[in-house]
Amino acid sequence: MAKLSELPLGIYEKALPPGDWPTILSRAAELGFDFVEMSIDESDERLQRLSWNREQRRAFSEAVRESGLRVPSICLSAHRRFPLGSAFPDTVRSGMEVMRRAIDFATEVGVRIVQVAGYDVYYGEESTPETRERFVMNLGRSVDYAAARGVTLSVEVMDTRFMSSISRVLYLVRRIQSPWLTVYPDLGNLSAWNDNAAEELELGLREGIVSAVHLKDTYPVTATAAGQFRDVPFGTGCTDFPRLLRILKRGGYAGQFLLEMWNRNGEEDIDQVRAAISWFRSMMGDVDNGA
Repeated sequence: MAKLSELPLGIYEKALPPGDWPTILSRAAELGFDFVEMSIDESDERLQRLSWNREQRRAFSEAVRESGLRVPSICLSAHRRFPLGSAFPDTVRSGMEVMRRAIDFATEVGVRIVQVAGYDVYYGEESTPETRERFVMNLGRSVDYAAARGVTLSVEVMDTRFMSSISRVLYLVRRIQSPWLTVYPDLGNLSAWNDNAAEELELGLREGIVSAVHLKDTYPVTATAAGQFRDVPFGTGCTDFPRLLRILKRGGYAGQFLLEMWNRNGEEDIDQVRAAISWFRSMMGDVDNGA
């Protein structure tokens, strides 16, 4: 059985000060991380990465090789802007194009997992049975495209109700029926929506569909509160990390962990990253030792 404290621990690109890839990778290595998760969000700046020419992609791959780290996954949150279930055909066409280009990009630079944002709609568009079914159909087409290129699509447990649990992602997995579609649980999002987060995580492990895990704290969704899904200091929210880590250990989880944080103040925030990696490494060691 794998020791949690020996599994790869990575950092979200947005947790570090902006810079070129050699700088980002160097800083992540200095802090003690094993890998960096790339962000391709809805901003024009990060979407431009999908248009990198051959030389730019070669330079990125060279920077990764020289760093000694890996970039095994992409957080593809661009589908907030171009949701796959939208009632607007042009939006869906753009979303499918972003998906195909992201998969092609991953294939060329050696990324193994493209994390999919589980939004049928976003930015005020109403979720309906039609938008949800359209999302499932377009995700299925995307999985076929990814499978032909050896890339795994992994749906994150999200900050909206549509994909707010592993059970809901499992519905997609059973509809689409492909080993190239998995779940990427965000322990914070999972805990904010679900009082039974432990049982949900056990379900994902039992079904064998957990490809990677985000580490983040949150404040819960309640009858009187909308919850808070980011910028919650570790240990102050509703995520029971020791319990969930014990479940991962007991379930034989042997994948990667990703610290999801956001940098707001440049170098001033680096101490928080250092504290977080130390906190989790210590906690994982305690779980390995039976605590």
